[in-house]
Amino acid sequence: EVQLQASGGGLVQAGGSLRLSCAASGFTFDDYAIGWFRQAPGKEREGVACIDTHYNMTYYSDSVKGRFTISSDNAKNTVYLQMNNLKPEDTAVYYCATAGPFPRPAYLTYYCTGHYSGLHSWGQGTLVTVSS
Repeated sequence: EVQLQASGGGLVQAGGSLRLSCAASGFTFDDYAIGWFRQAPGKEREGVACIDTHYNMTYYSDSVKGRFTISSDNAKNTVYLQMNNLKPEDTAVYYCATAGPFPRPAYLTYYCTGHYSGLHSWGQGTLVTVSS
């Protein structure tokens, strides 16, 4: 059974940092992509950052590029999202999810931008609140 456990959310002031963790189990971690998605109240869910260690690829949305870093510790089956210079508009529930294996590297972009029609597995969310 695929399980994803997200943690690390909290309340932080604008300009601050947080690191989210996504601990995964129940599947061959190295073969699958892991993504961080977020949903703010009244807004659609958006892909924030995704990683596919099989292809050594990452993807970032324009809204977080240069501020967020996604990384993977395959020995621990854990993906991290380091979030720096946080802004109030980053306030959302953050979810980690997994999909794949992907047949080509380009699929990571499809996945992270919401254009992937394959199966996803989702973890529970963790709330990030950025105060101004």
